[in-house]
Amino acid sequence: MERKNYKERLKNITTFIFDVDGVFTNTQVFVNNDGDLLRSMNMKDGFAVKTAIAKGYTICIITGGGNVGVQKRFENLGVKDIFMLRHQKLETFLKYQKEKHLKREQILYMGDDMPDIPPMKRAGLAICPVDAVPEVRAVSDYISHLEGGQGAVRDIIEQVLKVRGDWTFEDK
Repeated sequence: MERKNYKERLKNITTFIFDVDGVFTNTQVFVNNDGDLLRSMNMKDGFAVKTAIAKGYTICIITGGGNVGVQKRFENLGVKDIFMLRHQKLETFLKYQKEKHLKREQILYMGDDMPDIPPMKRAGLAICPVDAVPEVRAVSDYISHLEGGQGAVRDIIEQVLKVRGDWTFEDK
């Protein structure tokens, strides 16, 4: 099957599935004296997530990490579908797709490293930050010009919402 240019497929996206480390973060972690791992996330990515949810899109997180702070961050943004400690991401992806009755073309998956490749190959659109590993870049339909944790999430959410006419804001 010949795949259309990724821009033509943006209009079909209703569901965004994201990895966390290397997508929402820059892959660096700070370790405090208690051994806790601390990450930083981009506020503009958070704004895009909140906007997408407010406009009726579904956001799902599938991550191998188990940091409670990361989970709370996504809950505070309004994300309801958060799957932590999922090292075999394809199984979670397929179960989620089936439970939500999603067609392949409705799903965008953004990842940056080897565990993301299997679900990326099953999504309607496979996306990665510019600093993803070469194997992920090779299977991506679009490579953001931005790095993970530096607005790559905002980049793709904004593109989808603009194509669908949902990147609008009104004062109330």
